[in-house]
Amino acid sequence: MNFFFHLGRYFLLLKQVFAKPEKSSIYFKRIVNEIEMLGINSIGIVIIISVFMGAVITLQTAYNTENPLIPMYLVGLTARDSMLLEFSSTIIGLILAGKVGSNIASEIGTMRVTEQIDALEIMGVNSASYLIFPKITALVIMFPFLTIISIFIGIIGGWLAAITTGALTSYDYIYGVHYVFVPFYVVYALIKSVIFGFIITSVSSYQGYYTTGGALEVGRSSTRAVVYSSILILIFNLILTQLLLA
Repeated sequence: MNFFFHLGRYFLLLKQVFAKPEKSSIYFKRIVNEIEMLGINSIGIVIIISVFMGAVITLQTAYNTENPLIPMYLVGLTARDSMLLEFSSTIIGLILAGKVGSNIASEIGTMRVTEQIDALEIMGVNSASYLIFPKITALVIMFPFLTIISIFIGIIGGWLAAITTGALTSYDYIYGVHYVFVPFYVVYALIKSVIFGFIITSVSSYQGYYTTGGALEVGRSSTRAVVYSSILILIFNLILTQLLLA
């Protein structure tokens, strides 16, 4: 029953979030600020993780491909498809669930326990929409761009690993990256990134918005936001894979 209580309250919160805004210009400014806070400030960690993911995928595939009948250019193909289909959307989503999700939950949770949200409500402001809508919009906009950056950097990381270690030639890797390219894989990755961005922001905002107590409860809400967001990302990853690739 507790599950259905939180599920119903979550959808009621979303109804408040997507209500008509009082003043669109204020929301636009907040969306721009959230794009910088949630998206642009995450580019650094996305680049670092993507470089090493691409490098590890390339080296592991190259060192475990010892059969002479298997062409080495398949290493590049494996790195490309791994980044496209899974790592640049799902793994980056899990990383952002920890970085962005905990930040959102702690920010809104602190506002709740310090009665700042109550003050907004007293002034007649739709606090749910004012606080949460810009965050959802910002990450839904930025996550696809972060995914594209991750794909590009991951493939470059694999190429650098290949040529610096001598695991395979630059020609074989680049040929494999171009070999049998399926454009829909990019669309698939972007669809997942949009949904994951919505999950991270909405679930984390829900946990923060209904925080009760003090600083200790804010920390617990932040932890729950990361855990629940990560679980939902994995569940929806399975569902979307079955729906879009089956």
